[in-house]
Amino acid sequence: MSASKFRVGIVGARGYVGAELIRLIAAHPRLELAYVGSRELDGQRLDAHIETYRGDLRYTSPSNEVLPTLGADAVVLALPNGKAAACVAAFDAAAADPAFAQPVLIDLSADYRFDDDWYYGLPELTRAAYRGQRRISNPGCYATAMQLAVAPMRDLLSGPVQCFGVSGYSGAGTSPSDKNDPDKLRDNLMPYALTGHVHEREVTRHLCHTIEFMPHVAPHFRGLTITANLHLSAPTTREAVLARYRDAYAGEALVRVLDEAPWVSRIAGRHHVEIGGFALSEDGRRLVVVATEDNLLKGAATQALQNLNLAFGLDEFTGIPSND
Repeated sequence: MSASKFRVGIVGARGYVGAELIRLIAAHPRLELAYVGSRELDGQRLDAHIETYRGDLRYTSPSNEVLPTLGADAVVLALPNGKAAACVAAFDAAAADPAFAQPVLIDLSADYRFDDDWYYGLPELTRAAYRGQRRISNPGCYATAMQLAVAPMRDLLSGPVQCFGVSGYSGAGTSPSDKNDPDKLRDNLMPYALTGHVHEREVTRHLCHTIEFMPHVAPHFRGLTITANLHLSAPTTREAVLARYRDAYAGEALVRVLDEAPWVSRIAGRHHVEIGGFALSEDGRRLVVVATEDNLLKGAATQALQNLNLAFGLDEFTGIPSND
């Protein structure tokens, strides 16, 4: 393979995740930014908003119909839920021309996480199912932590798994709301969407097991934690549980299995998930597991970079800074 760089376009890059993805791609040895789309920032220089970016690129706001003509090898859709379809339709229309080279499309929203025509890109659990698909759905932030926390115990689960989640307010995005208002969050823990949250449905679908998810927003900016309550069909021991998790994630650079319960304050700005705690009831049939991650990184931008690397045949962890 030549050392030429792959060109990546980003659509909808004004938000926190878009900024993290710009930083990661700009520092990547084999990727370069083709364009960065934002209606709100159209015409402004990236380096005026991204302190680590070095270059002359400016935000643009191309129409959906123009996007397929811009020559990117991959396009990341960093749009709100419900907004990706119009972009995807433009690439579908362009594909009618046999000369058109279809780019890799990575959608960061929930729009295609339930679509079997899109590869669901949680590499630690779905890597074996990747066979060169050009359309990739990036998992949700909470959904990533929940699946990694629960997956090693799937064959022993009995009944629904309850997951209590707490996220920093960056998870609510940049559009003003109660969930990202520092004054309303001060000294507060704000519950929301306590049944039927999209990540509840997402994890239930991809784990093939019922998940009951209760999300909350806290006053800190970034990082999330979930506490998962698992009922088991047979008694087990803590040693056996630890062995399961360590075997499941042996060699996984972005999953760390701890003995103690991880703290969300220690995960901000880091690219991996931490899983620990592993508290068992006296009868060995109820297990509580805690997982933490940075919702903007492994919960979104870092995972998108893993999927870009896979799509381009690069080492999956190229360009992902060391957690140490």
